[in-house]
Amino acid sequence: MKVQKSFDDDKGIVYVVPTPIGNLEDITYRALTILETVSVIAAEDTRNTRRLLSHFEIRTPLISYHEHSKDAREQQLLGRLTQGESIAMVSDAGMPAISDPGYEFIQAAIEADQSVVVLPGANAALCALVGSGLTTTEFLFYGFLPRTKKEKEAELQRLQSLQATLLFYESPHRLKATLIALHDQLGDRPVAIGRELTKRFEEYIRGTASELIHWAETSELKGEFCIVVEGTLEEAEEIDPFWWSYLSVADHVTYYLDNKEYSSKDAIKQVAEDRHMAKRDVYQAYHVP
Repeated sequence: MKVQKSFDDDKGIVYVVPTPIGNLEDITYRALTILETVSVIAAEDTRNTRRLLSHFEIRTPLISYHEHSKDAREQQLLGRLTQGESIAMVSDAGMPAISDPGYEFIQAAIEADQSVVVLPGANAALCALVGSGLTTTEFLFYGFLPRTKKEKEAELQRLQSLQATLLFYESPHRLKATLIALHDQLGDRPVAIGRELTKRFEEYIRGTASELIHWAETSELKGEFCIVVEGTLEEAEEIDPFWWSYLSVADHVTYYLDNKEYSSKDAIKQVAEDRHMAKRDVYQAYHVP
């Protein structure tokens, strides 16, 4: 167990600093103060961050921290922390570590007993959720779905029974295919898309999945997209974990063979898991009269 008192000692501090997702006026006074006073800023892309710093006339040194440099940079940054320096971590836009690099270094800093202080700020998913008009009582942020059709469909099948509102990120060239997959796997649910949030061409498109597919097929798709999908309205089916208790072991195996289209090997394995038995004992009970 670790207890962090963020500002109680002279250790270095990792400040996780959200940056605007579009409108530069969304940055907070505290974020600007941190960016101006830390020893170094670890940035996903130093070119993007340099433009932000230049706008606010901040001259703090920059160092790159992205998917291809994180392993090499981690020890370097940890070394600076142990010397009492403070580091600001930023992504290109929004909250670092949310579908962006960062969480590995945060884990490493925590493991090294360094303080991690997270500033509140811009996040595209939460803006899209609130602007969607769908329920915010319970929601699940997924981020980017897998790129391949088979993997994408498998993930959506895994999510289809959730009653929580679902949040996804998607790029323009994959948006149409993702909307079709959502419709095919989740049904014609209410869906909202937030596009170019906080920017001049911000737009929300709200409707059913089929309506949004038609919109995507007839529109020029530009910008970054957040997709918000209503959770299922069906009550989750409660399954008695001991539903098989009235069956003999042999009949239990037969059930899986007849109703689940299992192979004999898989049916025996599943019965062994259900009953907490050794597979050889299930095999014997099924095959030996």
